[in-house]
Amino acid sequence: MAWPIPHSAQPRPANVLATVLACQPGAPCAQRLPVKVVIVTMFEIGQDTGDAPGEFQLWKERRHLDTRIAFPQSHHDLFYNPQTGVLGMVTGMGSIRSATATLALGLDPRFDLSHAYWLVAGIAGIDPHHASIGSTAWAHYLVDGDLSHEIDPREMPQDWKYGYFALHSKGPNDPTPADPKINGEMFELSPALTDWAYNLTKDMALPDDPGITSERAKFVGYPMAQRPPFVLRGDQLAAMTFWHGALMTDWANDWVTFWTRGKGQFVTSAMEETGTMQSIEYLSRIGRADRNRVMVLRAGSNFTMPPPGVPAAAYLLRENEGYSGMHAALENLYSVGSKVIDELLGHWDRYAKAPPS
Repeated sequence: MAWPIPHSAQPRPANVLATVLACQPGAPCAQRLPVKVVIVTMFEIGQDTGDAPGEFQLWKERRHLDTRIAFPQSHHDLFYNPQTGVLGMVTGMGSIRSATATLALGLDPRFDLSHAYWLVAGIAGIDPHHASIGSTAWAHYLVDGDLSHEIDPREMPQDWKYGYFALHSKGPNDPTPADPKINGEMFELSPALTDWAYNLTKDMALPDDPGITSERAKFVGYPMAQRPPFVLRGDQLAAMTFWHGALMTDWANDWVTFWTRGKGQFVTSAMEETGTMQSIEYLSRIGRADRNRVMVLRAGSNFTMPPPGVPAAAYLLRENEGYSGMHAALENLYSVGSKVIDELLGHWDRYAKAPPS
C-alpha cells in the first residue's frame, strides 16, 4: 500500500513552484503545480499589460497572475498566481487553437488540474432578440456551427430555408439530429454548476456607458437589446466564420434549437468553445480534468445583426473597426467571472471535493 508522506516531508509550495519553473516544457517534472481555477481567454491585443486590453489583460493585472510559465507548445505562455492557485491562459482564436492549447495544458506534466475549475471568459456577438451589448451570458449548451453539409443557397430547393444542414441528415427539413457525441456538434455543461454560477451573479448591477447606450437605442422594436447590460443564461454557438446579419441570426437560433432538441436558446456567437470542450472531454477520460467543472461566460461586444434599416455588410464593416461594446464586455466579464472565482477560492475546502450545486 502507499503510505502518506509525513507533513514535515511534504514539499513547500514555494519549492513546488521553483521545481516546476525549472522543468523543461514537455519533459518529465518531479512536481506538479496545483491549479484551482483555469481562466481561459482566447486573444490579447498587443502586450499583456499596460495597453489596450484584450480578453486576458484585466485578469492578468487584477488577479496578479505574475508568474510566467513557458508554454511553447501552444499560442501563448501561461501566467500563475501561487498564492491563489489561479492559472491564466490565452488559447489563440478559433476552435483549432483552443482545442490544441487546452489539450496541451491538460497533458503537461507540470500541472495538477484534477480539481481545477475552468472558466472560459470571452467577448462575443450577442443576439438582440435576447440581450444587449455589455451583457454577460452563462451557457448551458455549446453548439458547433462548422460541422455540416452546405450548398450555395442560390442552388437549394425552394422548400429549403438554408443551404446549410447537419451531417448525417437528409437536408435542413430533417427534424431529427444525429447523436452529437459522434462528431462533437453539441456539448452540455453541468446544469447544476451553470445554474449555481448564474444564481450567484444574476443580481449584479453591471455598469452602463454612453457609447453602448446610444448603440442599443438604435434597436427599435428589440426591448432586450435596449436594456442596460445584465447577467443572463444563454447558449453559445461556436463557428470559425465570423458571420453577421438578421438571416444568419435566424440560422443560429434554428441551429442551436436543432442540436439541443429544443432545450437550448442561442444568445452568443464566438469561435472556440466546442474545441475547448472537446479537449476537456478527452482529458476527463484519463483523470487530467473534470468536465463537470467547466463554466462558459461570454459578454456581448457587438450585436449579431444590424439595427433596423442598416445593411448587414455596412454594419459589420463598421463594427470591425472597433466593437461598440468591447470595453463594457471586458469589464463585465471580469467582474461577473471574479465573483464566481472568489466564491470558489473562499470556500476551497468544500469546492475542491465536489462542484457547487
